[in-house]
Amino acid sequence: MQDRAGEVGTASRSADGVLRIPEAGPASSAQAQYRSLYRRIGVTDVASIVAALLAAHWVRFGLNVPHGDFLRLLLGTPPAVLVVYSAFGLYHAHRFTPAEEFRRIILAVTVSLIGLVTLSVWSMASLSRFWLALSWALGVLFALASRRVWHWWVFRSRTQGRFLFPTLIVGTNVEAMHLETAMQHPRFGFSSIGLVATEQSPAHGAPVLGGIDDLRELIQATGAECVFVAASALSSTEIAHVVKAVRLTGVEVRVTATLPEMLASRLTVQPIGGMMALSLKPVRLSGTQAAVKRAFDLTASTLGLAVLSPVLLLIAAAVRLTSPGPILYRQGRVGQRGRPFTILKFRTMRSGADEMVAELRSKHGMNDLMFKLQDDPRVTTVGRFLRRFSLDELPQLFNVARGDMSLVGPRPPLPEEVAGYEDWQFDRLEVSPGVTGLWQVSGRSELSFDECVRLDLFYIENWSLAYDLYIVAKTLPVLVSRRGAY
Repeated sequence: MQDRAGEVGTASRSADGVLRIPEAGPASSAQAQYRSLYRRIGVTDVASIVAALLAAHWVRFGLNVPHGDFLRLLLGTPPAVLVVYSAFGLYHAHRFTPAEEFRRIILAVTVSLIGLVTLSVWSMASLSRFWLALSWALGVLFALASRRVWHWWVFRSRTQGRFLFPTLIVGTNVEAMHLETAMQHPRFGFSSIGLVATEQSPAHGAPVLGGIDDLRELIQATGAECVFVAASALSSTEIAHVVKAVRLTGVEVRVTATLPEMLASRLTVQPIGGMMALSLKPVRLSGTQAAVKRAFDLTASTLGLAVLSPVLLLIAAAVRLTSPGPILYRQGRVGQRGRPFTILKFRTMRSGADEMVAELRSKHGMNDLMFKLQDDPRVTTVGRFLRRFSLDELPQLFNVARGDMSLVGPRPPLPEEVAGYEDWQFDRLEVSPGVTGLWQVSGRSELSFDECVRLDLFYIENWSLAYDLYIVAKTLPVLVSRRGAY
């Protein structure tokens, strides 16, 4: 078993019963690295909110030097932000998914500003509602941007062997071996030291460091900072043994759950009969939730059309002047519950492009339900530029305003795609298709049809307004990077 800090072999016992483990090379503590990281992140968190308050003040009141009530508000910002962010667990964000961290940042910025405003009201300070709204918007934007930069830096550091928790995997069954394989990728933040055998997990030819009775000694001998338990490999008695060993050594512990991938916001922990159960919150877009989503779609699409109207006119002129044919391309798609509708796009192909699909499928040997061709010969010069940044999809804001589509949702399928669906794939028609979605921020055209469908189903199962905002926020850098666009 190889660790990034050094080479670790199979543990053995001497004649006197002492557990012997080959020494690993020196490695700095991941916990210490994270403590140092979050101190620096705390500085940028405070700077983000202060910058938002100043920028909003300058927009509303001009480039004046802050004084009086506003200066006192700025002085109160650092402790307020640090306390609120800590309360939301944002200085342990490596334990969250990006979507969960996104949700908590929005809540933390909101609560921080509410606290600052409350203090200002008590001090009889006068506040502008426009300044307050702009401060919140900029605060969220700056906070998310700074955190994204930190995430990028941590990812690069992990590829160099930093911010990786040296981890013991408890179990040697299939689930444990899957964990060991996953930890070979640094993006997860773990570095496997070795496996710990249990009674219920027979070894499959994998080297083990010892048995579960030796767990406490193994933690101390290997310098492990995390114990990852393959739950299917342990009995309840063995798990209690792990909990005790972890409590006495102070390392972090992770326990797998035999559930499909889902957002942490849907899970709560509930004790029952001396055991811990995971309560799964059901998600269905109906009633109040559907109304909230529709209100968000209508507001966002209306504002988007108003703000982007000059861009829409420029693109329309470019399409019309550079190739013969209509400005808009209309195509039949299948919407929520199988309802057909006409999707709108700026035309990016020359006339008669649809009639060439069968010929191109045959030429390139493509039998996938979703037809996407890199370097498609039908695409015009202007169309290639529009596709690169997904500008051709801007007219779909009219579809959103009209109710045919949502801002975020599954990819809108063609009728011939739906005709070839298997039973499990029809579930993606439960909600309105989206202008963007998980498929857009996870690879776009690089994904296979089945991968797109699985992402759509994950979105449907885990919908929330915060998750919609998260996907919208991730869409912008994806469009700029042009990843998967063709």
